[in-house]
This record gives sequence, C-alpha cells and structure tokens, in this order.
Amino acid sequence: MLYPTPLAPGDRVALVGPSGPVPPERVQPAVDAVKALGLTPVLYPSATAAHGYLAGEDRRRAQDLTDAFLDDSIRGILCIRGGYGAQRMLPYFDPEVALAHPKVFCGYSDVTAIHSLLNRTGEGLLTFHTPMPSTEWYKGLDGYTMESMKGLLFCPWNQWRPLENAPGCPPPEVIVPGEAFGTLRGGNLSLVASSIATPYEVDTDGAVLFLEDVGERPYRLDGMLTHLRNSGRLERCAAVLLGYFTDCQAEDPARSLTVPEVIREVVEPVCRERGIPLVAGLTCGHSLPTMSLPLGSGIHVRAGADGAMALEFSRIIGEAHTAVEIEIGE
Repeated sequence: MLYPTPLAPGDRVALVGPSGPVPPERVQPAVDAVKALGLTPVLYPSATAAHGYLAGEDRRRAQDLTDAFLDDSIRGILCIRGGYGAQRMLPYFDPEVALAHPKVFCGYSDVTAIHSLLNRTGEGLLTFHTPMPSTEWYKGLDGYTMESMKGLLFCPWNQWRPLENAPGCPPPEVIVPGEAFGTLRGGNLSLVASSIATPYEVDTDGAVLFLEDVGERPYRLDGMLTHLRNSGRLERCAAVLLGYFTDCQAEDPARSLTVPEVIREVVEPVCRERGIPLVAGLTCGHSLPTMSLPLGSGIHVRAGADGAMALEFSRIIGEAHTAVEIEIGE
C-alpha cells in the first residue's frame, strides 16, 4: 500500500467535484475554509460546474481528477462535496495515474467509490475518509473533528495520535467480541453495496469493513446489508465496524424494524458464525463530530467481551507491518 506524503502548511491542494454540484453560495466559503487550514486551494472546473445533479459531465469530472494527480505542484486532492456521480465517472479514470503520482486524497460519502478503487488497484493508495469543504468545513468544524482530520493529513503515519470517540458521545458497542487484523476498507454502505459484481467493487477479503449511511429507511439498509450477506462479502471480512446511520428512521416506526434490529438480524449472525468482530457506534459518518479514517491502512481490531475496544493502525509493507496504536472507547 502506498502511503502519501503528508500535507504541509502552504501546500497547493486541488478542489475537485467528482459527484454532485456545489451550490454557488458555498464555493467561496469552502475555499476560505481550506485557506484557514493553512493550505492553498486550487479550484478545478468540476468544483463549480453543474450538469443537472452532477458536477459536470462524466468525462470532465474524471479528467479533473486525472489532472490533479498528474500535476506535481498539487500536494493533495480534496473532493469538495459528495452527492451522486462518482461511480459514473470511474470508467473514464485510470487509477494507475494515482499510483504513479501518489498524494493525499480526501472525501467521503459518494467518494467511497473512488476510495475503493484506489485502495484496491495494484499496490493500492491509502486515502482519507474526511469531511469535505462545501458540506462541513464551510460552516466550521468542531475541535474534535478538526484535530482528527489534521492529525492524519499533516502527520506521517507513525505520528498518528490515539483516537477516541468524541467527548460526550457513548463509547462504541461491541456486539460480537474478537480480535482480527485486516485492511481498513469501506465507507458509505449504499456505495459499497452497489459496487458488488462490478470491476470497482470493494475488496472485502480480509478487510476490516467500515460502514455508515445517511437518509435511508431501515428497510433500505436491510436490503443493502442482506445483499452483502447473500453475496458472501460479509463472511470474507476480518472485522466489521459501524459508524453513524444518520436520519435513518422509518416513516412509520410501529411498522418497521430499527437500525440496531436490522444489524442484529442480518449482520450479527454472520459475524458470530464466522468469529468476525462486530462493533457499532463509531463517531464517524454523516454527522458531527466525526473522526477521519485512513482507508487502506492495516488495522488490528481488539473488541473485548467486556466492551473494551482498541484499534491498532499499521503500515503494510509487503507481508510485514509495523504498528502505531489507536484506541477507541474507554
């Protein structure tokens, strides 16, 4: 796995739009927010373009991503927002360009499609699941969220600081205890599930699979998780970590399962049968505060029956790895 060079103050970073268009009134606040982080933002055409519900046509968005990787004066790439459309542009983007010019790549939600492609292609590029300039940053980030993001983007892997769920938030819930080592993969459940049986699907073999989502009814989450189960992808995981499922309530709660019930009925039985640790309640996803995650990093999961939870992030070098411990929970 290729680990990109950390960002430094003053670095030029590309703002690209691989998915949906940015509301015009958010563009300048997003630029200002990136400047406030000490970086020099460079707006690419897709960051301000609109083609219906897309930030420009598919080839244009793919070209911006390609150009940003090819430009060696650009030290990092920030997806300005998610929405919809990243999967549509994947056929027009050659991930080998990213491997030849590795650099910091950030985003989440719809950007899960690009993370999955970059993490699994060839040697693979480690990428960062982080807030985005026109969705969270422009309104101002809380201290926990900002420090979590900066601690990954501006520091080499062996200086990553211990992480915990945000202060005031409950600790993660250990549903199925156990210990496992794997590669951290995943992101938004909708994108992970819809990638199955395509050339761009998330590689769950030996993965510590992280999942979160927003705005989906419980029956929709049930369908996606059932698809992962029935396709055999869940049983291939080394561990499963669950973050926020924001605004995922039923219209009529009396006639619906809850999200925890869906998880316990669909995911938990597979994990128990296969001895796969299952942990819910990480403060990560479509809500604030949120932690940032290094997708593609090696990760050692220790989930105790007593509820204790710890993660050890590792740099994978061939068959070997060295580790820096990152703890979550009490």
